[in-house]
Amino acid sequence: MTAQNPRTALVTGATSGIGRATAQALARDGHRVLIHGRDADRGAAVVRAVEEAGGQARFLAADLLNPADVARLAAEAGPVDVLVNNAGRAWFGPTAELDTDTFDRLFAGNVRAAYQLVGALAPGMAERGSGAVISVDSVAGRIGLAGGAAYSASKASLSAMTRSWAAEFSSRGVRVNSVAPGPVYTDGASRELIEQLGAETLLRRPARPEEIAAVIAFLASPAAGYVTGAVIPVDGGRGAV
Repeated sequence: MTAQNPRTALVTGATSGIGRATAQALARDGHRVLIHGRDADRGAAVVRAVEEAGGQARFLAADLLNPADVARLAAEAGPVDVLVNNAGRAWFGPTAELDTDTFDRLFAGNVRAAYQLVGALAPGMAERGSGAVISVDSVAGRIGLAGGAAYSASKASLSAMTRSWAAEFSSRGVRVNSVAPGPVYTDGASRELIEQLGAETLLRRPARPEEIAAVIAFLASPAAGYVTGAVIPVDGGRGAV
């Protein structure tokens, strides 16, 4: 990868939190980053931050709950070398209180959109003989959390798909992996709840978005050239106990 011929990375949900930190990390590594989000103003702010740091970025708006919008996003992105399926939504509460529409939106945003993007973009990577797909799972996909059945199932689905995609694409040069973060300080999350969950980890604290992004950037890099089909916990040891 050179400044004249940078690799292209598409990061979904890149206008805040882990996605924003990942976009900035990939840009520092020399990628031309496509910033996906729904809010143009927030997207423009991330693009400016990347450019001010000397990187290249472009904003692409799309609603991942809309299959036609996801298809348009893939078409506008064009050939990409790295796909980071980061965008997602959460819902926690008693199982009996989760209505069907919310359940469907949860799986549409967390599972179907990632599936659709991989279907649209990974075959091109395979034809070119190289590429990386990284999905953001969650420690919730590995441990039981009261009130988290649907969210946990949606995140576990990403890791299940990761293993299958690795079997499907890796022989043609496409590495497919997931990261499974624990509690992370992000925009919109209750700081009190995140700190409570962080106290339950072996490190006794939540993660910063940059700590998750660093692992994603590693998986996108040549340094991870022999890593595929893996689900890497970045959870402060929470999944170990």
